[in-house]
Amino acid sequence: MSGRDVLAGSVRGQGRRVAAGAVLGCVHQLGEALVPVLIGVVVDQAVAGRDAGRLVLWLAVLAVLYVCLSWSFRLGARAGERAAEEAAHTLRLAIVRRVLDPRGGAESGRLAGELANVATEDAKRVGAVNMALMSGIWAVAGLTVSAVVLLLTSVPLGLIVLLGTPVLLWLGHLLSKPLERRSEAEQDRAAAAAGVAADLVAGLRVLKGLGAQRSAVERYRRTSGDSLAATLRAARAEAWQTGLVLTLTGAFIALIAWVGGRLALDGSLSLGQLVSAVGLALFLVGPLETFAWVNADLAQGRASAARIAEVLSAGPAVVGGDEPVPAGVRGEVRLRGVRLGDLDGVDLDVPAGRLTGIAVSDPACAEALLECLGREADPRAGTVELDGVPLSRLDPAALRAAVLVAAHDAALFEGSLAANVAPEEEAVSGEPGLRTERAMAAADADEVARCLPHGAATEVGEGGRSLSGGQRQRVLLARALRAEPPVLVVHDPTTAVDAVTEARVAQGLKEVRQGRTTVVVTNSPALLAVADRVVFLDGGRVRAEGTHGELARTQEAYRTAVLA
Repeated sequence: MSGRDVLAGSVRGQGRRVAAGAVLGCVHQLGEALVPVLIGVVVDQAVAGRDAGRLVLWLAVLAVLYVCLSWSFRLGARAGERAAEEAAHTLRLAIVRRVLDPRGGAESGRLAGELANVATEDAKRVGAVNMALMSGIWAVAGLTVSAVVLLLTSVPLGLIVLLGTPVLLWLGHLLSKPLERRSEAEQDRAAAAAGVAADLVAGLRVLKGLGAQRSAVERYRRTSGDSLAATLRAARAEAWQTGLVLTLTGAFIALIAWVGGRLALDGSLSLGQLVSAVGLALFLVGPLETFAWVNADLAQGRASAARIAEVLSAGPAVVGGDEPVPAGVRGEVRLRGVRLGDLDGVDLDVPAGRLTGIAVSDPACAEALLECLGREADPRAGTVELDGVPLSRLDPAALRAAVLVAAHDAALFEGSLAANVAPEEEAVSGEPGLRTERAMAAADADEVARCLPHGAATEVGEGGRSLSGGQRQRVLLARALRAEPPVLVVHDPTTAVDAVTEARVAQGLKEVRQGRTTVVVTNSPALLAVADRVVFLDGGRVRAEGTHGELARTQEAYRTAVLA
């Protein structure tokens, strides 16, 4: 997909509105062009001849003309604005669908703030191309009508318009090229600044804990400075482009007025025809200024369309897989020779219906393992199976309903605590069901609710920032437990809670998941102690298996990783 494809699709999707707006706009331009013509007729037939009757008649005609051109403009502009907004909305939905696609890939190499910038500012600029295209058609219609009228009035004046307008359009296109390049750079820098800002806000508590606020502010200052410089370069390019086009336009109109004046002095034009010619020359300012604006909008739209095309055409992180998950998932997970990231040929069996703990000496191994189990990425080598079926054959969306990977850094949504755990109908009614109560109690999130001013109905704020780190972790775990997937994989669910709470959570997790496949990727002794079986990954391979007590007695590397 290219930027042109994005622009063409945006225009095609709003074709009927653009066509209707263009027709109404052409009617408006026809009326605008006829105004100076009618004024010239009034001068020749009524004013020069001192005919009051004709004066009243032509003034009435002018009044009707003004009503028609006014309404056609209002309705045409409304159609154009609707087309621009609808096109931008459609693009935003397409970008969100691509970002949320179960096969992933769109977010690769991009911060969340960058994607948000693409879905907002870039989509808006591409949508505005519909209005620009429609306005360009209006301007062409206005120039055509003016040229025809001037040809009928005076061949030299008509030829000046017909020959000079294409030259002006060509020069305007050439002058828009630097603006297009700088607009693309401006959007890139703005997206980078938005991404860094979102990243810093998300990690604000960590930054404060590390005392790294000054470094973070300096990083954002540099990125924001780059964005400001790019914006100023784009603004200068736009100012130069607009100024030069207007200068050329002014010279062009002055030439028409000068030629018309000479023809009037020679007697080739009547007084009324001269008034019409000068009026048409002044009217041409509007269409020619419109062309300058249209060129600028098209330049910015092309740059934004290229950025949108990059997101929409980004390759998936995982390929293939369209089989449904078999009914009645037992929950047996098997890894054979898996290589991904720091995983180096992992062979691992997770029995169905058991609680399995996985401890790692290197956090990178945990991240790679979670990517494999959640099918965020496919292994470079080896296979991952669910009940004997390779994950690569299963539909990613259906798979993630059967195998839920609950990351420790997942986000809470803005809303109440209840809305983040329970289904919508329970959160609205304020009466949690038995499953929700069990999940809250197992994760010790019911204690969090009791500490809040309005209980579970308390708003947690964007990303749950009104909660402490430990409270967020317990709410996230409660949400995962409430889903009751056949296979649940949780990653470090208790790193921010105290030892007593951690012990309660560990016991609650074991009880509420009794008989269901559960994998806990953690180095927490409390969680590993309640696991039916513990697997220790060291150096990217499985080094030992057994209970937590057995491994703590016999494996020095395990003791170092878990108990140190």
